[in-house]
Amino acid sequence: MTRLQTLKNNLQDEQLDAIVVLSDYNRRYLSKFSGTSGALVITTSEQYLLTDFRYIEQATNEATEFEIVNQQGNLIDAIVQQLESVNAEKVGFEGDLISYDQFTQLDKGQYTLQSISGLIEKIREVKDEDEIELIQQAADIADEAYEYILTVVKAGMTEQQVKAKLESKMLELGAEGTSFTTIVASGQRGALPHGVASDKAIENGDLVTLDFGAYYKGYASDMTRTFAVGQPDQKLVDIYNIVLEANKKGIEAAKPGITGKALDAVARDYIAEKGYGDAFGHSLGHGIGLDVHEGPAISKNSDATLNVNQCVTIEPGIYVEGLGGVRIEDDILITENGCQRFTKSTKDLIIL
Repeated sequence: MTRLQTLKNNLQDEQLDAIVVLSDYNRRYLSKFSGTSGALVITTSEQYLLTDFRYIEQATNEATEFEIVNQQGNLIDAIVQQLESVNAEKVGFEGDLISYDQFTQLDKGQYTLQSISGLIEKIREVKDEDEIELIQQAADIADEAYEYILTVVKAGMTEQQVKAKLESKMLELGAEGTSFTTIVASGQRGALPHGVASDKAIENGDLVTLDFGAYYKGYASDMTRTFAVGQPDQKLVDIYNIVLEANKKGIEAAKPGITGKALDAVARDYIAEKGYGDAFGHSLGHGIGLDVHEGPAISKNSDATLNVNQCVTIEPGIYVEGLGGVRIEDDILITENGCQRFTKSTKDLIIL
């Protein structure tokens, strides 16, 4: 079943005449249109892509299943006109994404509005073969960039310099860009889970955590590796081995039917047993796809059940203020019999 048909079936279930899609990710997912301005109006029998003159040719080439409407004037006004032209009476909209001002403009039409927050995002969680291949290519770029960075990092380089070399390499390898702000955290800054690159110089004995990803044809990768420049403190080596084992346990346990809560507990309980439960403060993972952070959630509060062809991260970490930290993250695909890794870079502790 196509993405559009799956959505249309949901429209019938919700007794909606039409749905308005403004999210960049959802618009691209349903129409394949990669432009940065436009909206979809989808009914049970028709689908329209509204965009302005800048994108008409691009939209025609990419959104081949949609009727392209050349937007005149304000986009929301054009949407209202389109909804009235199809005689829509009950219209779904992305309540969690649309702004108050957009809502008040959209509410001017002769129809009633109903929020369908999360409906399209839920459909997006299960990937098709094309999406899986694009995520694999995004992961391959990140893997190769990591292998490269291990050949150039040395004491005295700043975190910003490492970031620049890493991102430049990903672009050289075909990435459209980074999938989020690259994290480079060395030494004591490794205790910052989201320690974006600074002007701190890497010193001998530092552990260095890199959390980064590539966008490739719209799809994201997200991986973390921690390595050492010079011999690190033995306590940090011990922490590294605990995190590595937690990562492996999480991957081994990932399979269809397990809940996000149960999978999170596999790694979290192991880290707690080793005495670092309070030092692992974030969730074990999240979905990846068009967005680098999407469903399903793998956290101690998630009742979501993993399904075949969902793509998620496994990223345990330990962070000790005044000492440093370790995080190891892989992207995985849920398969019928368990899972397989997208990211394949070595997870052994590398000491440069």
